[in-house]
Amino acid sequence: MTPPPSQRPHLQSLPAQGLGSVVQGVAALLWLPQAALLAWAVDGLASGRGLAAVGWPAGGILLLGLLRSACEAWGARRVFLQARAHLTALRAHAVAALAAGSPSDRTRVPSGLAASVLAEQAEAVVPYLVRYQPARWRVMVVPLAIAAVVACLSWIAALVLLVAAPLIPVFMVIVGMRAQAASKAQMLEMGSMNAFLLDRLRGLATLRALDAVDATARRLGDSAQSLRRRTMAVLRIAFLSSAVLELFSALGVAMVAAYVGFHLLGTLAFGAWGNRLSLGEGLFILLLAPAFFEPLRDMAAVWHDRAAGEAALNALGQMERHGVALPGGRPASVGAVAAQPNPHPHPHTAPSVIVRELRFAHPGESPLFDGFELRIAAGEHVALLGASGSGKTALLSLLAGLLPAASGHIEIGGVPMSDRNATALRERMGWMGQKPHVFAGSVAANVALGRAGIGAPEVASAMRLARLEAVAQAHPGVALGEGGVGLSGGEAARLALARMAAHAGADLLLADEPTAHLDTETAAHVADALLALARGKTLIVATHDPVLAARIGRVVDLDAEPMEHAARPPEGARNPARSAEVLQ
Repeated sequence: MTPPPSQRPHLQSLPAQGLGSVVQGVAALLWLPQAALLAWAVDGLASGRGLAAVGWPAGGILLLGLLRSACEAWGARRVFLQARAHLTALRAHAVAALAAGSPSDRTRVPSGLAASVLAEQAEAVVPYLVRYQPARWRVMVVPLAIAAVVACLSWIAALVLLVAAPLIPVFMVIVGMRAQAASKAQMLEMGSMNAFLLDRLRGLATLRALDAVDATARRLGDSAQSLRRRTMAVLRIAFLSSAVLELFSALGVAMVAAYVGFHLLGTLAFGAWGNRLSLGEGLFILLLAPAFFEPLRDMAAVWHDRAAGEAALNALGQMERHGVALPGGRPASVGAVAAQPNPHPHPHTAPSVIVRELRFAHPGESPLFDGFELRIAAGEHVALLGASGSGKTALLSLLAGLLPAASGHIEIGGVPMSDRNATALRERMGWMGQKPHVFAGSVAANVALGRAGIGAPEVASAMRLARLEAVAQAHPGVALGEGGVGLSGGEAARLALARMAAHAGADLLLADEPTAHLDTETAAHVADALLALARGKTLIVATHDPVLAARIGRVVDLDAEPMEHAARPPEGARNPARSAEVLQ
């Protein structure tokens, strides 16, 4: 269930700067006292104090080095754990957004692209948080601290550092904009190639039948070469950013070294607050100059992590936005938002169904329904007939709240279908799709689907109603492969019927082509079980099967005029008394 917008963090939001990053920054600042002790020791040796001047500074440098290593290791581990937790939350929200969307939505993110984003591209978020974010924080703290310390000894050396430093971010930003565009293009290419590959693997039998395997292989090879070129473009930009930083940092260190050298020689006597720098102070400044640029160098090394990480965050954000809302703020599926308490709890009786002035069209297509009207009495059984593409499956999806209507009114048991209560209304519905998906796992798990209150007795009862108890490969403990490996088409249809039967609270049954592609005997068994399950419940079946439609009774022809759908059923229809009710 997707959390409400007020409680759902945006996918592009980042964790606050944690203790781990702060400790890593402290570890970098420990070089200041280390450099001071080292310069002091060298100055002592130069002044003739001998090894006595080296003893305790060497011990201090060793202890500070151990403390610095410990802080760096502890901070890196903490940042990594925080990054993994944040990525897990991002994936959970993206998956929840996809799950909230309707499987009937034609604008749904392709499964290959979704798998690529969630499994591959999302991993780029971890280096972004582990490497780039701490490096950026150190860039904002460490150089300023070093510049302040250097300025206390020599204002001109600090000025050289401060002049050289801004040139690096300016050129890095210029290079970074191109790097981000290249990374985004690379990820789009990767997602498209994965989606193409998954789609062709699913249709491999058709490709072989059409002798199109070689053409598909050539197209896949072209996609791979395009991805290679985009990857190399990203790497070239990464090397360019490193070269820019090394150039300016080397120039800055060289200028500081030249000033300190000429100052100690007496050629340049200015820049030290009116005093002459000692050997120790000059060495201390020289030791701090490379450390001033080190955070910038670290950031350049992970600059491509920033580009890849932000591209991955954008991909996850787009997936969430696609799953939760379409352009214009309209939900991608009714009930995509969190389930709210149902203000109209159903009374555990078969509901009526009223459709008024319904308008619906798939994106980019002409309307399937325009002013559609339908009234179904409580407990009535109705068969939806019509040519392929007439909207039978779309109408069932609209009634189940799996597709958003452009306009109109749908009412289930006196409760209007809306974003607020669609999830609660679906709790009273049983669904049997055209192609039921079978998950890898036991038969019992495929019947229960993890729903609360469905244990072994309920599974056994549902399987008896679907006439699966005598099928050896459909024993509750038998393991099935992904996609129904191990079951025939008829057995998969009966498994879907058992799923519906296991939902004891369902009093509105929606079945989409339950007997399609089945032999006559199996279709009769499925029809018997479906009608037995539907006793005392409202049943709506989309079918091309005239035999099943005749057994159901009332037939609604979607190719007929809209007003005919609200008319009384013909004589001899099932439940004639209830079917004749005119619902107001």
